[in-house]
Amino acid sequence: MSKVAPCLWFDHQAEEAAAFYVSTFRACGQEASLGEVMRYGPSAPRPEGGVMTVEFTLAGQHFIALNGGPHFTFSPAVSLAVKCGDQAEVDRFWEGLSKNGEPGRCGWLKDKFGVSWQVVPTALGEMLRDPDPARVGRVTQALLRMDKLDLRALERAFDGAPD
Repeated sequence: MSKVAPCLWFDHQAEEAAAFYVSTFRACGQEASLGEVMRYGPSAPRPEGGVMTVEFTLAGQHFIALNGGPHFTFSPAVSLAVKCGDQAEVDRFWEGLSKNGEPGRCGWLKDKFGVSWQVVPTALGEMLRDPDPARVGRVTQALLRMDKLDLRALERAFDGAPD
């Protein structure tokens, strides 16, 4: 297990969010599990016995969800990237994570809790690192026109095939 675990600050939805993420990743064929729940004790800033933190794991990455109050909200300045092996996996993650959320451009979406995600086929990184600037330019232009990423359309742009 990594020494570093992202901590996601929620007002009061930490347990619901952790369960949503675990069920979404499981539905997409990935290992995911809920872990330890820590509760607020006496003299805490929130009601005693309420959920303070929920630990969970998604595809081998450990996370902590914190019910810290309404003081902070999520921003697209920090997002969670899901690397997908094929279009079917992109589709499953996109549908699951965007349920009751907001689709964004270029493979980004905001889930129903306000957390930003990037759902990206691994092949995109390979295309964008290609030494041919014309290929990279075509892929970039195709990418900028998409919400959910379409791997086949990106591959056609990479190869110079007409739309």
